[in-house]
Amino acid sequence: MNWPAIRAARAHDPARRLPFFVGQHLVGSVAREHLGALRDWPQALRIDATAVRLVAAEPTAVLAAVNTALRDQGLVRGWRDEAFAVFSLDDGSRLARTERATARFWGTLTLAAHANGYVPGPDGRPTHLWIARRAFDKATDPGLFDSLVGGGVPDGQTPHEALLREGWEEAGQREDVMRSAMPGRVLRLQRDIPEGLQLEDLHVWDLALPEGVAPHNQDGEVQAFSRLPLDEALALAAGDTMTVDAALVTLDFALRHGLLAAPAGAEALFDTP
Repeated sequence: MNWPAIRAARAHDPARRLPFFVGQHLVGSVAREHLGALRDWPQALRIDATAVRLVAAEPTAVLAAVNTALRDQGLVRGWRDEAFAVFSLDDGSRLARTERATARFWGTLTLAAHANGYVPGPDGRPTHLWIARRAFDKATDPGLFDSLVGGGVPDGQTPHEALLREGWEEAGQREDVMRSAMPGRVLRLQRDIPEGLQLEDLHVWDLALPEGVAPHNQDGEVQAFSRLPLDEALALAAGDTMTVDAALVTLDFALRHGLLAAPAGAEALFDTP
């Protein structure tokens, strides 16, 4: 199969952006065309030909002020009033927090938790996958197909804690059910998107939903769920009507369960630090 999501996951031109540092730590990158919007904070943001550096003693407070200005200028959209951590790309330490909608502008690393929902046969092998369709009024990727559960990890939560929360909100699965999910791999995306740069680690789990158990959305973000035979689900993920994230999560499931041979380029997705 030809998987467009594999190409999309690495569709990034680093020449378009400058590295972004908090103190001495590399945390992301900023598009060159947006540098002018950052020059109103010369005491906190040092900009030269090689990098953008945030040197303030309270980086979270500075980011809050800058982010509000960026929103007012239309450079950040889809404000969520939700904080994401700003991580060092050098050692993984948490250095600050930023509004979720600004993470792509700054090109900072975000975390996401996803679960493949599958139906096991009598021998425990998968026979079907539960595929979600995103609500048509979603701010991102409306109407596209998705994995059973998928969501961003806010500041203060671990990916597993986010999985437990999202499992109920998106699929109506209680915490005790979600705790039975088995971990997969961590997939790294680094791709240019209209909002900026998506640099994201997708933490993947597999959740067995036996015959007679069906997901039920609770938060209005899922239009419907479909229980698809494996070949139909994999063909859907290998096309262009599923989100890039969910297609890769489905691919990871298929590879780990020996359902298909690795498509070209798939190995690059599993090289996270």
